[in-house]
Amino acid sequence: MNQTKSFSLFTDFDIDLFKAGKHFQLYEKLGAHPLTVDGVEGVYFAVWAPSARTVSVIGDFNYWVQGENQLFVRWDSSGIWEGFIPNVKAGTRYKFKIQSHNGLITEKADPFAFYCEMPPNTASIVWKHNYKWKDDAWMKKRAKVNQLNQPFSVYEVHLGSWRRPGDGRKFLNYEELGDQLVEYVLETGFTHVEFMPVMEYPYDPSWGYQLVGYFAPTSRFGNPDQFALLVDKLHQAGIGVILDWVPSHFPDDAHGLGFFDGSHLYEHPDRRKGYHPDWKSLVFNYGRNEVRSFLISNAIFWLQQFHVDGLRVDAVASMLYLDYSRKDGEWEPNIFGGRENLETISFLKDFNEAVYSNFDGVQTIAEESTAFPMVSRPTFAGGLGFGMKWMMGWMHDTLQYFKKETVYRKYHQNDLTFSMTYAFSENFMLPLSHDEVVYGKHSILGRMVGDEWQRFANLRLLYGYMFTHPGTKLLFMGAEFGQSSEWNFEGSLDWHLLQFGYHSGIKATITALNKLYKSEPALHEKQFSPEGFEWINYSDHQNAVLSYIRKGENAKDDLVIVCNMTPVVRPGYRIGVPAKGKLKELFNSDQLAYGGSGVVNDKAIKIDDQAWDGRAQSAAVNLPPLGVAVFKISK
Repeated sequence: MNQTKSFSLFTDFDIDLFKAGKHFQLYEKLGAHPLTVDGVEGVYFAVWAPSARTVSVIGDFNYWVQGENQLFVRWDSSGIWEGFIPNVKAGTRYKFKIQSHNGLITEKADPFAFYCEMPPNTASIVWKHNYKWKDDAWMKKRAKVNQLNQPFSVYEVHLGSWRRPGDGRKFLNYEELGDQLVEYVLETGFTHVEFMPVMEYPYDPSWGYQLVGYFAPTSRFGNPDQFALLVDKLHQAGIGVILDWVPSHFPDDAHGLGFFDGSHLYEHPDRRKGYHPDWKSLVFNYGRNEVRSFLISNAIFWLQQFHVDGLRVDAVASMLYLDYSRKDGEWEPNIFGGRENLETISFLKDFNEAVYSNFDGVQTIAEESTAFPMVSRPTFAGGLGFGMKWMMGWMHDTLQYFKKETVYRKYHQNDLTFSMTYAFSENFMLPLSHDEVVYGKHSILGRMVGDEWQRFANLRLLYGYMFTHPGTKLLFMGAEFGQSSEWNFEGSLDWHLLQFGYHSGIKATITALNKLYKSEPALHEKQFSPEGFEWINYSDHQNAVLSYIRKGENAKDDLVIVCNMTPVVRPGYRIGVPAKGKLKELFNSDQLAYGGSGVVNDKAIKIDDQAWDGRAQSAAVNLPPLGVAVFKISK
């Protein structure tokens, strides 16, 4: 029998930081760490369990017997139990068995485990990270390519249902995903991928948003080194990687964080703050310093250990408001009588400051669905400190507009123009995400009106409008080729649709728009600045036409965009333009190659000295039916 030996990786300074909520590399101390002590190989175990009377490590090495390997509690009231167990090796399964002072016994997975058993099994696995990275070129340049004045075209992916193997296995593994996803993202031209949560989760229908193993890539697709290989392959291809991160809530599974040591350790003890009624899950106690250290360490871990380029933070609105999804009497105001969760606000600021002060070229992105102010403004200016925020209002208004029959669109022009009244109040990312293609909402294609040709033309128009609207872009997998059905996490995307012309035309449209977004400075250099946008005419509601200018650092890069929201072809449609010369068409969503009818401007258009739209010059262009045309001024 291997007796537990007293040993510690913690210094007094570590403990001080932990108690202060400022230890952001706890994963180097807590958890299971293979090492050599006095010439003997084994594993150092450490766990935070301040309400415990005893803590034992149970696992393959002691036949899962409680008491065989008890840990030692530290003397400093930190609540940390630790010890070194000789001859335990990487790959060993284990859990912590905790006897509380109230007599309750819990059997828990390691909150800091780097690797977990394949669900539905629930044990943690000792793991030592050994991956040798080959992404030096990417890491050196990402501080430039991930700046806010650079193109961010994000492909949102659920790894379990993007593509299935077809050989009887349920999933592609990380290595196969690396090969196939890299090829596809390069082909379609996205700059980044965003993975829905890859941290270990027990329940497939949660899509990964109910996390248990916060420090472990899910074992569904392989081990942690294989996940690192996936990220590495994307980086070597020049593709950034963003992870969904869920600090908002966690499930109450018996082996998880809930009631961890017989007390409300990670969750808030007041049910009004510690329980989420929508998701029937537990909410972190953001006012507890040790919990803040846990969460911020987790964010730092993915950025440090797996070279991740950004974190999209899920459900921020649910964190910010004490009354979120709660009725009167189910919440308590803050000390100022307001409904804002002051502890959350403080935590989010600390999180963003820790991320941006420790890493160059990373971004944090908030999924925040309300008008909470200054989400993407620096903390020193009073903001929450995120780099970007999802533009949920734009998404909602735009999809509502495109559901309307075209004959009625002239009455609803404001659905599209309203976004420009607040477009620069935050650094907005325009999302058409997984949330918009589930629960009876239909696919994005399914929202489009008209006959078959019009539905696909509307979709191309929507994407053209999206890519020329200020802000960065996010598109959920399948939408890039016009997936017909709602997303089903239990199956693959309908890749067979690409054999049909209209669907392959949508993919060609997205490919062209990604190329345009990346190659034209006017579409990204000032995407968060009012200086980067100017209306030409937003009031031609009778024809349901919008025209506007996108601007870069140099006037020579300016683009003129015209959107025709009806199926009526409009030859010789006159628009005011900002300079003399000729208009050259760079993109037209009605090209035959995209499945359109071919109403394009294939020759340069002379700009006339005819005043129009309040400008001294104008030009007559051919407007495609349900189409968007993008022009550049040349001499």
